[in-house]
Amino acid sequence: MLKEFVDVLVIGAGPSGCVSAAHLFNNGVKVKVVEKTKFPRLVVGESLIPRVMDHFDEAGLFPALDAMNFEKKLGARFIRGEEICVFDFSDKYGQGWDWTWQIPRADFDNTMAQEVIRKGIDLEFESEVLAVEFEGSNSITTVKDKDGNMKQIHAKMIIDSSGYGRVLPRLLDLDTPSKLDPHSSIFTHVKDINRPEGEEGTLISFDILETEVWLWVIPFSNGNTSLGVVGPTSFINSLSENKDNREALHNAIKLSDYYIKRFGGVDFLFDPVKLENYSRSVKQMYGPGFALTGNSSEFLDPVFSSGVAFATESGMLAAKLYLKEQQGIEVDWEEEFTGYMRRGIGVFTTYVKEWYTGNLQTLFFHRPEDPDVKRKICAVLAGYVWDETNPFVKKHDNLIKNMAHLIHMEQEEKAKNPI
Repeated sequence: MLKEFVDVLVIGAGPSGCVSAAHLFNNGVKVKVVEKTKFPRLVVGESLIPRVMDHFDEAGLFPALDAMNFEKKLGARFIRGEEICVFDFSDKYGQGWDWTWQIPRADFDNTMAQEVIRKGIDLEFESEVLAVEFEGSNSITTVKDKDGNMKQIHAKMIIDSSGYGRVLPRLLDLDTPSKLDPHSSIFTHVKDINRPEGEEGTLISFDILETEVWLWVIPFSNGNTSLGVVGPTSFINSLSENKDNREALHNAIKLSDYYIKRFGGVDFLFDPVKLENYSRSVKQMYGPGFALTGNSSEFLDPVFSSGVAFATESGMLAAKLYLKEQQGIEVDWEEEFTGYMRRGIGVFTTYVKEWYTGNLQTLFFHRPEDPDVKRKICAVLAGYVWDETNPFVKKHDNLIKNMAHLIHMEQEEKAKNPI
């Protein structure tokens, strides 16, 4: 059997894998990437948040991505009936990027992968990982290529960026139930023939159909728009008696007063895809000779578009910690990797949970707006969830809940004593 020897094997050529591989390669590491699918390929996660731009920039991938002229995302809009709340990333607490992109992931990921190849990184498409053995921190990975040939890849480190493929969690029995309630989504793309001119036509929006059910609208620069419905799995399943995803998504669009005219009669560009009970977690995020990044470790919920940011954050961090070890510096993976990532994931987990309780929506739509509160929440939504000078990061466990409680008390008092 053919044998290859590398320093680091990266599994998966999505954003996490490409950022990780590019950073390692830029620092003189012999790295190989194996990707099970053929690019371009359809994948969800089409709305980014500003924090990812730091990673693309640091990995040297930004120029190639910027040249694609993807739709710029300057903020996000949340709609609840007649109420509208708009967050502007340029008006947030602290430092950080003021914009990011809305992207068809097939084009975006392919651009990134081709740039990685252009740099000189060995990236092999249509290659499936079948087995992994560890000898201490060294690994032997058995891979089958697109022609059915088997090979063994020997590596000092594996970075698993396999996303929903979850290669190492499956092979090493690392999966564990998510702490979030079961939610599902159905999505597709449409040719946005009724797109309004100007900002309205390009703005990413989250339209709240019920407290726990919402529609996403993500316009792309190519004239298409991504449409998806998210909600408790029981609700999503109730949208079609026949379990027909096309009928279910049409029925969800009908529930939107805001978007029914724009999307009511528009054809879908592909059969809607259903992601059922999508939240994921793992027992551990690293072990001797491996680290799990992106969706191969944790996936929360699409409501605040945090998926790609956590993917690139963890991919870049795993690469940096490997480099640190190679310089002879001791790395505390539990604190420097798991601890760090869990702190950021913990903040977003609170925001996801409080979104679905309705408490965060109470803060979003409370009038008059508190500009200071809004700027601090905006920084969280932009992905800067490790900045503990922001009280909406540091005190995330209680702050949203307590503020929503005070607003409800104030509203009840006004109802009792109208002026």
